[in-house]
Amino acid sequence: MMDQAAKTEHFLALHRGPGPLLLPNAWDRGSAALLTSLGFSAIATTSSGFAATLGRLDGGATRDEVLAHAAAMAASTSLPVSADLENCFADDPAGVAETIRLAAGTGLAGCSVEDFTGHEDDPIYEIGPAAERVAAAAAAAHGTGGGLVLTARAENYLHGRPDLADTIRRLQAYAAAGADVLYAPGLTRLEDIREVVASVERPVNVLALAGAPDVPTLAEAGVARISVGGAFAFAAFGALADAAREFREKGSYGFLAGARTGRDAVRAAFSS
Repeated sequence: MMDQAAKTEHFLALHRGPGPLLLPNAWDRGSAALLTSLGFSAIATTSSGFAATLGRLDGGATRDEVLAHAAAMAASTSLPVSADLENCFADDPAGVAETIRLAAGTGLAGCSVEDFTGHEDDPIYEIGPAAERVAAAAAAAHGTGGGLVLTARAENYLHGRPDLADTIRRLQAYAAAGADVLYAPGLTRLEDIREVVASVERPVNVLALAGAPDVPTLAEAGVARISVGGAFAFAAFGALADAAREFREKGSYGFLAGARTGRDAVRAAFSS
């Protein structure tokens, strides 16, 4: 078992190739353990997937709930875990730094901070305050215990602002503020992704989305990390919904074939 500093250092090193780090997003201890058994090198949490386990929509979990979840996830696997901390539950840099300091005590190897305000009528922090928030997060992430790998997220494309030039300016500002990894979720055009990678001097994460380039193409474009967000969690919820509808509406048991696959995976993961 690596100590916390070694785990953080290892997590950052995984962003240096030779290919992209495939970072699956787990939503509970069981999914983290299963993904560990399947041979991934690190795991991330998902705010939307975790909120769904509470019967809420994305953004519906409190800071205390998210931090407790992060601690449980880090304890469920020997792999480095990076937590989706949303906007760090604060508008001001001091509040952001406090969330990061608390996260550093949970056993995580990394975490993220995003520039989404939480208000759809004014969704993105202005670039100056946004960079100040990243600087505070970076100072806390790098100055606490074994440290944390900080991912800074530019959320334009998820909130109706598909402005590539502004997104790149933001990512550059966040790199200058001390972020270790840069992430603009929502990008799907290969030419846009190539431009982002060429415009920054930090590892870039791309979110797997419908219409996005596949892993080999992203690797060729220089992408350092690929994550799935809430997709795995919602695939599981979707399978549950399909099985329940079949059982209730058709009275048939076709879902048992998928259940057998899941049971075998769980047995293999949890018996080791």
